[in-house]
Amino acid sequence: MVEATRRGFFQLCGGAVFAGALFSHPAQSQDAVYRLGSNDKVRINVFGEPDLSGEFEVDGGGNISYPLIGQIAIGGLTIPQVESKMVDLLKKDFLQQPRVSVEVLTYRPFFILGEVNLPGRYGYVNGMTVINAVAMGGGFTYRADRGDIRIRRETTKGTQKIRANVDTPVLPGDVIEVTERLF
Repeated sequence: MVEATRRGFFQLCGGAVFAGALFSHPAQSQDAVYRLGSNDKVRINVFGEPDLSGEFEVDGGGNISYPLIGQIAIGGLTIPQVESKMVDLLKKDFLQQPRVSVEVLTYRPFFILGEVNLPGRYGYVNGMTVINAVAMGGGFTYRADRGDIRIRRETTKGTQKIRANVDTPVLPGDVIEVTERLF
């Protein structure tokens, strides 16, 4: 279903807004589950093995440095995939029946630039929308075009550009651009 909104934009069922060129809807551009990436911080718990449990930051190459094993590539994986990978690696040479849980402690930051008062890098918070990100960036400047907000998002399919509005969800690693109005 498509509904016309103010200023000639069109709103698709689910909230995606577009005008002119078609941009993808955020829910379609990101896999249904969160995938780990650079600067995410995770806690890995190996039950009954405190020396193998701890907090790890994903480096620029998508790896963590883990005791006994060394570098483990987890960038681009989901939490269940990391848990399964850890079980396989630990079962291979170290433990008979490892039980592993993984949780994200800190998500990678998002960036906001353009016509906001304090552009820059900010820590991601679950459930964030563009208006929350703008608020973290000190609010819109008087020149901001609130109807022309764009998000650049890295996905497993490459970089996607999304036309956004203030209610569009923001994900870790997103780059939000608030453009300048012409008049």
